[in-house]
Amino acid sequence: MQITERTRSKQPFWPWMGILAAALLLLILAATGMGFLSVSVGDVARVLLSAVPGMPDLTGHLDRVLPVVIRDVRLPRILCAAIVGGGLSISGAVFQGILLNPLADPYTLGVSAGAAFGASVAFLLKLNAVGISICAFLGAMLTLVFVLYLASTTGGFSSTNLILAGIITAAVLSAGISFLKYIADEQVSLIIFWLMGSFASRTWYDTGVTLLVVVVGFLVLMRFSRDINLLVLGERTAASLGVHPQRVIAVSMVAASLVAAVCVSVSGIIGFVGLLVPHIVRSLFGPDHRRLIPLSLLLGAIALLGADTVTRAILPKEIPIGVVTALTGGPFFCYVLKKKRMGASAWSGG
Repeated sequence: MQITERTRSKQPFWPWMGILAAALLLLILAATGMGFLSVSVGDVARVLLSAVPGMPDLTGHLDRVLPVVIRDVRLPRILCAAIVGGGLSISGAVFQGILLNPLADPYTLGVSAGAAFGASVAFLLKLNAVGISICAFLGAMLTLVFVLYLASTTGGFSSTNLILAGIITAAVLSAGISFLKYIADEQVSLIIFWLMGSFASRTWYDTGVTLLVVVVGFLVLMRFSRDINLLVLGERTAASLGVHPQRVIAVSMVAASLVAAVCVSVSGIIGFVGLLVPHIVRSLFGPDHRRLIPLSLLLGAIALLGADTVTRAILPKEIPIGVVTALTGGPFFCYVLKKKRMGASAWSGG
């Protein structure tokens, strides 16, 4: 999986960044206008421009309820879906790069299982929405700390130990979740619905916190993107080139897991986004993480927002977003697994 000039220049980088950014903006505008109350893209733009300080009111001809629906109901959910999609995708890209495993994603280390366990406890205690998100986040981060401790050796971390520790921890937590559902009684339906993933009832607070963490995580991961590239060549080779492998692995894993934990805490369990999107980007643009991470951010935002828009505004009855991502990501997971076993993994950028 050597990073060569050929793989780095499969596709032009900046033009595609512009295309994906424009596509994301248009999708946000279009999705905001879709729903039970249909609003044109032009009217959506007028409502958003009117909210900018110093801009005149451009919504005089609209029903008074529309600006409220757009600004306070739809937009927080839509932006949250896009941010979570981008966050899960960059986490998946980094996990795959560090662990050298094409099947790694934000859930490989048991982060999602930890978040699910924390949320299940919160439901059992009948906490409010903020309490549920906090418990989910704490569960995810405590799980990460435990997995890192379990996988650590005197020489640091190994990819195999991290993956095995994550799988074992996730299995134990899944058993714990099953027990909590058994004793939850009237809360069991709420736990099951949260576990399937949803952006319903997201607020500006949820969106703001998630955006802050994803932006900080993105900047940290971009800072170490070149070092992650060198880790692919082997830790000894990377060290000879001036990279501190254990520091890069630890900081990158913590940053990616923190992003994934916050995303899962506000959205529930949404699988396969962190697996699917980095593979697509890697196959088109090569394995250079300096390009892979920002492109995965944009494509992941588009993918998850598109899926959420389908479930919210197009299907006759809304279904959990996690069901849609599992239906689309599951077959792709099988494809990647098959190619990996044949020795021709899509992850190699070829």
